[in-house]
Amino acid sequence: MSRAQGILPSLNAGRFSVGARPPLLTVIAVLLAAAIALPVLVVLQNIFVPSQGTWRHLTQTVLGDYVLNSLLLMAGVAFGVIFGGVLTAWITTMCRFPGRRIFEWALLLPMAMPAYVMAYAYTDLLQFSGPVQMALREFAGASWRLPDVRSLGGAVVMFALVLYPYVYLLARAAFLEQSDSMLEMARVSGFSPWGTFLHVALPLARPGIVAGTSLALMETLADFGTVSYFGVQTFTTGIYRAWFSLGDHTAAAQLSAALLGFVLVVLLIEKVTRARARFYSTSQRKQLRNVYELRGAWMPLAVVFCAIPVVFGFLLPVGVMLHMALTTGDA
Repeated sequence: MSRAQGILPSLNAGRFSVGARPPLLTVIAVLLAAAIALPVLVVLQNIFVPSQGTWRHLTQTVLGDYVLNSLLLMAGVAFGVIFGGVLTAWITTMCRFPGRRIFEWALLLPMAMPAYVMAYAYTDLLQFSGPVQMALREFAGASWRLPDVRSLGGAVVMFALVLYPYVYLLARAAFLEQSDSMLEMARVSGFSPWGTFLHVALPLARPGIVAGTSLALMETLADFGTVSYFGVQTFTTGIYRAWFSLGDHTAAAQLSAALLGFVLVVLLIEKVTRARARFYSTSQRKQLRNVYELRGAWMPLAVVFCAIPVVFGFLLPVGVMLHMALTTGDA
């Protein structure tokens, strides 16, 4: 037998013949993919179906608000999750300060808090008749009041506090994967800690940051409870009203298709941003030994910066909800 004839059976060993049954995992994967794709296909088939004049009414009245509010919401949330997630990931990875090991896991706690629950908690806390504004009026005068939390800006803050852990997780994993020798070389080259972060660590962590931001934006676009409670007109509230208030499921499906378009734009931005970039480390030194020991004013600043999202994203709303449960619940 020739060498080629001996190789062919080994190459074909992992393939199944035309008449053979496909592997069970393949069948399960195909069924799951079909189940996931079915709602999308149902939505897409309604794009060109007449909607009894509802779509024309929406385009003439509220569709512009849906688009504008969705874009503003995405921009605000993207800035919030990147700013909070990346900086906390860098501080807890590359700096040493009291409480760092606690913050490593505590910064994930806001992910367990649904955005609409946080919206309820902060509305009760910050509304005109809430304890914060009542105390401020007693201290600063009866005419003093805070901006309304139930607004587009308030929704941006709620989503940023809840969703920044996506970016924190992926950015921290990227920082941990960067070799110690590479960061040491940046220091030898004269980069300050801030310069090392901006010019070396941040560009290498870009794929993880973009992926985490994309996940946060897709959750923001899909949310209904928070934007509905805050009175922000987005595609999700429009879909609900078109279906249940106007009774036009075709118009609701067409709005859903527009929402899918926004999701597709987010995915395309992620792909274009990443392009063909690939990041590899040729060093075997993965353990980060050359970290920054914070001293002086930098140490309390790091503690406060890491504590802010934990306090306002988890501890404070949990405390408000527990107080409401104990004081206003059934005896």
